[in-house]
Parts: sequence; structure tokens; C-alpha cells
Amino acid sequence: MQTPSVDSPPSPPQPRTTLRVTWLLTACSALLLALVALEWRPLIGLDDDIADTTHRWAVEEAGITHAMRILTDWVWDTWTMRLLCAAVVLWLWFRRGDRWTAVWLGVTCLLGSLLQQALKVAVDRARPVWPDPVDSAHYAAFPSGHAMTATFVCGLLVWLLHHYDATRGVRVTALAVAVVSVAGVGVTRVWLGVHWAADVVGGWLLGVLVVAVAALVHGRRHPSGRQGPATTERSGQ
Repeated sequence: MQTPSVDSPPSPPQPRTTLRVTWLLTACSALLLALVALEWRPLIGLDDDIADTTHRWAVEEAGITHAMRILTDWVWDTWTMRLLCAAVVLWLWFRRGDRWTAVWLGVTCLLGSLLQQALKVAVDRARPVWPDPVDSAHYAAFPSGHAMTATFVCGLLVWLLHHYDATRGVRVTALAVAVVSVAGVGVTRVWLGVHWAADVVGGWLLGVLVVAVAALVHGRRHPSGRQGPATTERSGQ
């Protein structure tokens, strides 16, 4: 009777499960997009109620609003996320030597950004308009670019840590930071009155969809490589 190795890395997600999740995310994203494009009254009414409440809070709580602007403009800004992605691409290319994965990550982030802009043009949803705005933003509202970019960048980086079998502490910490960042950036966009709640939810759904599709592509084209530094050292002994 063979004893399973305690040093074996956790099994990667089954492709069939990932495919099912991808189809589910696609359906949910398409449904929300259709409801927004058709201006479904219950959804529009809910968006209005949330926006009115959060904008009132934003006007009354100037200190919190200032903090929200710093977070959304610098910490969780779309360009901050893209620069983070670019730094990881360079690390994969030069330090890790995994050039296929470096290209995969860069192309995925580029396509995710292009998809976001294409949907903004296609849906052309107007942003909230206030007589006393606390912030401003450009382009169409749906989906939220901040929410979508943060979701797929953070999601891809967390996925890479699992792929390279990082230590449990690193993975848990990265996941916690990713969850706070993705949720936080969504809250800031609604609080500052530059997005409807549905825009943020749409950005989250589409961001996770980008990660799921990218994981499927990586698994099909580059199945090997789930090997951390410790595993490499053991195999070379």
C-alpha cells in the first residue's frame, strides 16, 4: 500500500469544473448586460436608490470621501493595476524564465482592458449626474473599468501563486489583499457617485470571467509549470 507524499502540491482545479464556472459567469454577465441595456425598471430603480443614499453620505462625510478618492485614484486605479501586471510580466520573463506565461498574462490583461472599453461603447450607459458632485469620471458607465480591471488583475495574480505552488501563508495573504482591493474599489466608485451599483457588479462578473477563460487557455496550452522553487530544488537533487 503506497503512502501519499505529504510534499505533493494541491491538485489544480478540474478543467470541467472551470469550464462550467466559465459558462455560468458568461450567462450571468450577459443577463446583467441585457438588463442594463434594456433599462429594466427594477434594476434602474435599485441603482437610483443606492446612488441617492451613497451620494448623500459622500456629501455629508467629507473625510471619508477624501479617503475614497485617494484609494480610487492611486491605490486601486486602473493604471496602478496595469503597472502591477506589467511588473509581474517582467518578473516572469526575466527572473522566472517562463516566457509563455509572461506573454499569456500580458495579453490577457490587454484583452480584458479592450473588452471593457468595447462594452462601454456598445452599452453607452450614462453615469450618475449630481448637482453637487464629489468626483468626476469620463467615458460610459457600464461596466466599471476600475472594478473589472482590479478583479482580473488580482484574480490572475492569485491564480499564478497557486499555479507556482506558493506557500500557504503567501496565498492566503494575497487572497485577502485581492478580496479587499476588489470589494473596496467597487465601494469607492459607487460612494463617489461616478458609477451605478450595476456597473460595479458587471465589472466584477466580467473580471472573474476573464480570469476563468485565461485559466482554461493556460491549462490547455501550457499544462506543465506548476512547480515552485522548493519542488525544483528537490527534483534537481
